[in-house]
Amino acid sequence: MKKTKTERQQLLKEKIEQSPFITDEQLAKEYNVSIQTIRLDRMEMSIPELRERIKYVATNQWNETVKALPLDEVIGEIIDLELDKRAISILDITFDLVFSRNKIARGHHLFAQANSLAVAVINDELALTAKSELKFTRQVIEGERVIAKAIIQGKDKKDRTIVQVNSFVDNEKVFTGLFYMYQSNDNKGEYGNEISN
Repeated sequence: MKKTKTERQQLLKEKIEQSPFITDEQLAKEYNVSIQTIRLDRMEMSIPELRERIKYVATNQWNETVKALPLDEVIGEIIDLELDKRAISILDITFDLVFSRNKIARGHHLFAQANSLAVAVINDELALTAKSELKFTRQVIEGERVIAKAIIQGKDKKDRTIVQVNSFVDNEKVFTGLFYMYQSNDNKGEYGNEISN
């Protein structure tokens, strides 16, 4: 049964409060209306578009927290962060991130998202990638959203912090990487710039 405009807008407001990073496309599908209807509903209720909601969360929650690099140098938008534990970022694959002939995302963008998240999660003024082990598990195409999740795994024998990053589109893993991070407070000053697959 189709909902009235008032009912739909109330549900829409509640849904966005629960899931602030939900897209207009997902909302349109859920309520069986056009994307334009969702946009009009949001405008009437003064709910900002997704990019503005992400920016608001990033600016208000993580700006003072990320130590190893400026927030605007993180590739993707950080939506969750607990220093020295875990972090999550999202990256929308737009036309400028893909190969023009096949609309497949360039791999270095997925790497950059994961690597900058591995740096951001470190609670240190200086965090650099000493080594990484990467695996791309499926192609990502224009229009998809990549959610990267970083978890600190501990230290290696050289006292470097190991950060595991898994990236997903919906619930499908598209990238996985182990990042061995050098920090300024590490006991051993061994730092290289090794990338292995």
